[in-house]
Amino acid sequence: MTQIRKTGLGKGLSALLDDSEVVQMAAPKAQSPVHEVASPGNISHIKVSQVEVNPFQPRTEFDQAALQELSESIKLQGLIQPITVRKVGANYQLISGERRLRASKLAGIDEIPAYIRTANDQQMLEMALIENIQRENLNAIEVALSFQRMIDECNLKQEELGDRVSKNRSTVTNYLRLLKLPPVIQAAIRDNEISMGHAKAILGVDDIDKQLYVYQEVVSKGLSVRKTEELVRLIQQSGKRTDPAKAKGEAISFQYQKIQDDLASKFATQVKLKLQPKGKGSIEIPFVSEDDLSRILELLDW
Repeated sequence: MTQIRKTGLGKGLSALLDDSEVVQMAAPKAQSPVHEVASPGNISHIKVSQVEVNPFQPRTEFDQAALQELSESIKLQGLIQPITVRKVGANYQLISGERRLRASKLAGIDEIPAYIRTANDQQMLEMALIENIQRENLNAIEVALSFQRMIDECNLKQEELGDRVSKNRSTVTNYLRLLKLPPVIQAAIRDNEISMGHAKAILGVDDIDKQLYVYQEVVSKGLSVRKTEELVRLIQQSGKRTDPAKAKGEAISFQYQKIQDDLASKFATQVKLKLQPKGKGSIEIPFVSEDDLSRILELLDW
């Protein structure tokens, strides 16, 4: 019987897993193989049908073409990198490796190699998030959401989070700031319509209406990150003048403010609700060009 030490899975994940676990490797025998007994710490072959999806999985979308490609590879060569699971009753719950599990199912594989760990729910969440952040090609919003979950649900400070994922605090902060942007801009980042550089530039202005204006300029004119930064600087300079409406301290209820913000996100431009006595009022949707007007009319199904 030969003992080999399993190598670490990365700085962040190693802090949670015991890298000193020993994997037992036995020489193959000539007789018919005996069904392997799954035990914590060893690489075991478990039935795919016994593996439950990780409820803490931060990734919601998987590239189907990439999954199919991996599936074909598994058919030819088998799954080289084991998934990681924990024992839950008679079945197993996935900790990391959902992409590999999905591809194995596509390949029609009945059994899959797995590391079996002992972990509570918080450790499960941490390991799943760290594994995805370090190993998967998440978009910036998915990374930001994963960071926020680690802070909220794992009770981590930004410095501790940075240590877990091997990133400095400023990088963590930049990702988390993305979640402060209006939903329409977050969706654009998620869908790769604008880059992380564009988003950082847009964050240079605090006002939601100005952020939406800059975003619309980026999309409609195809502005580079540098041009976007220049636009933000111009807005910052002009913003030193006092906004008359804000100077008057016009009151607007939370309910109406929410409606105004939602409309601004929908139309990606500044929207104003003008309230009058007895519940009357108007909605003002400005546009900056004929093309911008056409875009707004399309959203209104005009």
